[in-house]
Amino acid sequence: MTRPRPRRQRTVAGLLGDLPSDLSRPDAVTVLAVADLRPGSAQPRRSFADAGLASLAASIRQQGVLQPLLVRPVDGGHEIVAGERRWRAAQLAGLDEVPVVVRSLDDREARMAALLENLQREDLNLIDEVDAKLELAAAALGLPRDDARRRLIRLTKEEAGEQTAALDAVFGPMGESWSSFAKNKLRILGWPEVVLEALRGGLALTLASVVVGAPEAHHVRLIDLARQGASRSELQAEARRLSDPSPAPSAAAQVARKLGSRRFLNDLKPDERRAVDRWLARMPEVLKDR
Repeated sequence: MTRPRPRRQRTVAGLLGDLPSDLSRPDAVTVLAVADLRPGSAQPRRSFADAGLASLAASIRQQGVLQPLLVRPVDGGHEIVAGERRWRAAQLAGLDEVPVVVRSLDDREARMAALLENLQREDLNLIDEVDAKLELAAAALGLPRDDARRRLIRLTKEEAGEQTAALDAVFGPMGESWSSFAKNKLRILGWPEVVLEALRGGLALTLASVVVGAPEAHHVRLIDLARQGASRSELQAEARRLSDPSPAPSAAAQVARKLGSRRFLNDLKPDERRAVDRWLARMPEVLKDR
């Protein structure tokens, strides 16, 4: 499942400030052999869906690689900073060369550029999105990742200041406020792994929220239902049923309820009433004593 993303209003360079200018300049594009490139160590994306790669490869066969890859020189060749998916698809399409933009970036700059470039991809799964945005927030706040996570939550309850302004500058062009991110998405990083895997596979956040609200023993069952097309309301109903099942009344309880009903006894025919009396006469002594 893919989720549409708002179009960015600024370039990667514009967001990072320290990076070179517009990466899309025609005179900045060159061509390198596919075999001379290697995946980047700063790549934030952890999964590349086979179906998506095949579709992109088919498009590349017809139109070529429309957006150049961003690479940086390293010992022994060039490392991909942004565009590993296009590189993989180009190999599937049988291309020997791909267009690239070469930039001299340090590890931090390469990581930030890779994060921002990946956030523009329409097929990025929610977990990778949250991880990327948290890392960008950590860079904006100048804090380690775990500290930034806690700080973001606290900032939603504090007045605006230098830190919130820094976050506004990073999140604004991404079409989402940092406070909305902190309140609605950041929490998922603490969810059980089975739910996180479902999110990586495309499960909608609205459905995952229902799943995680149920006892953990039922998560797999609810995820299976969601994948089969269950709506949010249907998933909620099943979660309630699983969380608080009403046991069927025992035979003894049903009999006691019937015998305690005056209407039931009055509606019995004479022969039915005699049959009930004979049955009651044979009841266990423990019942007679009580």
